[in-house]
Amino acid sequence: MENDILLKIEGLRARVEDKEILKGVDLTVRRGETHVVMGPNGAGKSTLSSVLAGKPQYTVTDGAVSFMGRDLLKMSPEERSWAGIFLSFQYPVEIPGVSITNFMKTAVNSRRKALGEDPLTAAAFLKLMKEKMALVQMKQEFAKREVNVGFSGGEKKRNEIFQMAMLEPVLSILDETDSGLDVDALRIVAEGVNTLKTPEKATIVITHYQRLLDYIVPDIVHVLKDGKIVRTAGRELVSQIEEYGYDSIN
Repeated sequence: MENDILLKIEGLRARVEDKEILKGVDLTVRRGETHVVMGPNGAGKSTLSSVLAGKPQYTVTDGAVSFMGRDLLKMSPEERSWAGIFLSFQYPVEIPGVSITNFMKTAVNSRRKALGEDPLTAAAFLKLMKEKMALVQMKQEFAKREVNVGFSGGEKKRNEIFQMAMLEPVLSILDETDSGLDVDALRIVAEGVNTLKTPEKATIVITHYQRLLDYIVPDIVHVLKDGKIVRTAGRELVSQIEEYGYDSIN
């Protein structure tokens, strides 16, 4: 049904400077679905997530993208976030001098303001933060630390899932969230993602590896090669890639 469609990408082409990276991507994401985008290095996976998030260094040259019926490409990065899009970065940035508590309070209340809602009281915010930190097994003392400063790779990724839990996005885009994670951190991050899944929301997981998909079970798997989605299927496609590699996918 059309009302179930959250994101619709049609013929999306994008470049960085003079290099075309996306060469006609078509993708439809409905409420309640978990999509996985896989592909070799340089295929355009991270470019796709960056274009959806509105990173300015990427230029869209053709195609259309709608999010909940709105023209996504005409929205600023802030408007996309307020509308309910969340991007988990492949390499989370450090923000010296800004505590996680202050960062999240600003982010949560900015979105609430955009939605016409009152800001959370201090007590309500701290209660929410405590609940969401428990979800991803973050220690309470992390709330006082500067954003990602001195964090291990696993701590940075866990912090991003915590941010996702706090913001409650409609569409979450996880760009290689499994990169650099050990088995325990991978499981905790995946459990957080699974716990946040609802029939009204959707997730796009971008990954190289099958191991994350042992914990996050996708509904639909896409293979992106040379800037185009060349195959879409169910979870069985992951096993084919694991056994035969991307060269087996045309």
